[in-house]
Amino acid sequence: MEYDNIRPSDFEQGPIRPPSEARSLLLRVTRNCPWNRCTFCRTYKGTRFSLRDIGEVKADIDAMAEIAERIRQVSWRMGHGGLVNEEVVRGVHRSPEGSSLHVQSVLLWLYHGGKTVFLQDANSPVIKTSDLVEILQYLLSTFPSIQRITSYARSHTIARKSLEDLQALRAAGLNRIHIGLESGCDAVLAMVRKGVRAEDHVIAGLRVKAAGMELSEYVILGLGGRALWREHARDTARVLTRIDPHFIRVRTLAVPPAAELNRQVAAGEFQMMSDDEIVEEERLLVESLGEVHSHFVSDHILNLLEEVEGVLPGDRDRMLAVIDRYRALSDEQRRHYKVGRRTGRYRSLGDMENQAMHLEVERIRLRLEQLGSGWLENDLKVLMAGYI
Repeated sequence: MEYDNIRPSDFEQGPIRPPSEARSLLLRVTRNCPWNRCTFCRTYKGTRFSLRDIGEVKADIDAMAEIAERIRQVSWRMGHGGLVNEEVVRGVHRSPEGSSLHVQSVLLWLYHGGKTVFLQDANSPVIKTSDLVEILQYLLSTFPSIQRITSYARSHTIARKSLEDLQALRAAGLNRIHIGLESGCDAVLAMVRKGVRAEDHVIAGLRVKAAGMELSEYVILGLGGRALWREHARDTARVLTRIDPHFIRVRTLAVPPAAELNRQVAAGEFQMMSDDEIVEEERLLVESLGEVHSHFVSDHILNLLEEVEGVLPGDRDRMLAVIDRYRALSDEQRRHYKVGRRTGRYRSLGDMENQAMHLEVERIRLRLEQLGSGWLENDLKVLMAGYI
């Protein structure tokens, strides 16, 4: 069968998006991060922040729409009436430009329904409210199927926006904000140069909710190190309780070589916590949360216990029971599970009961431990850093 030429029109895409936005179309509104000083982050190091011109962003939307229309033409030619199903995906792959990243991103977005968009990069609401409203309105007029538009934002930026500005963004279609809370402890926030205080997080979170948007708050387990882990857990729980966000999303600290925190670790200025110590910290965090009504989500491979998630407060006991089940394992069983988890074999404690997977993981563990003292822990840390 002959396929229409799906010209891979140019449009920009930034480097990252939340795991929960894996099926979203990525629209770059700003470039890089306006703060870019956090010691644990290396994503935008060596780059400069800039605002994109409204005309450029609209041109990107037009380019996406052109690709989408050509994909739908393939669907019609194949007899699927514009629907983008698996057969259409295979057909587009066989077209001359089917391997283009631009075509692939639009194709997979349409395949998953074409309903969600994520605004890049690190802090889209920093731009003038009227400009972002204009972009949102153009996006929705071009793609009427969109039901959810989300963005990262800094608490510092949101705290400086008026409620009226945020309500205008909500009315224009922005309905979920992802904020990197990281910690609710002022000492930790200062140590990692986050550029906000705990109170800024509270003000921003409550303002997002007051504007009628959904709110995701991200917490980094282990960010306080061995010196401040208790304060980190308890103060973060206290801030989250005051905000009561729709989502609490946890990440486990891993330090890539390019991050400033890596130098501090090497110099002995920051002591990384072990997996077992972070499990204790997570237990204290969950236990210390007050009357929140949040979805507690562990949607990242860096987290040792992915199954510690649920809707609070009802699922708290079940979540704590998962943690306690891990704590009750022997030292050897915990080492085995960590290897299985960090190598991508295990997603839950129950996976250890799969005999074939258990034997495969055990072979890996024994091979690492035979290399000598420290190899196992060091290799697991290298694996974690590689996931960022």
